Amino acid sequence: ILNVVLRYVFKNGMIELEELQWHLYCIGWLVGLSSTYIVDSHVRVDVLSERLSYRTKLWFELFGILILFLPFVILVLYYAVPFFELSWASSERSTSANGLPARWFVKGFLVLGFFLLLLAGLSRLTRVLVTLRSKFGVGK
Repeated sequence: ILNVVLRYVFKNGMIELEELQWHLYCIGWLVGLSSTYIVDSHVRVDVLSERLSYRTKLWFELFGILILFLPFVILVLYYAVPFFELSWASSERSTSANGLPARWFVKGFLVLGFFLLLLAGLSRLTRVLVTLRSKFGVGK
């Protein structure tokens, strides 16, 4: 709010506040990915799945995790780790004169966020497999 007031009321924005806003948004979004997936609040195409049995939904979930989710997360991690390492090794900072130092810090959250997402996906995969093998999954 301070940045908006400074920019539009006083016609004098601060690049530090703009970058801080971007960094905080990035960190919140990346960490929020895994928690959203854990509590099952992510976007789904329920138009198709509402007509399916519980067991069929579990099979779709299983194949979705194995074919789409895990390969994507692993691919992002594969490229994010060197991206972060280069930023760390070069002590990357903002290109703006008044920008924030330590750009590597926010790039590290890319690795952390997707690692947490990988753990959440493996947890869900385990739950789906256990449910499919249990009597509860078979009976539904």
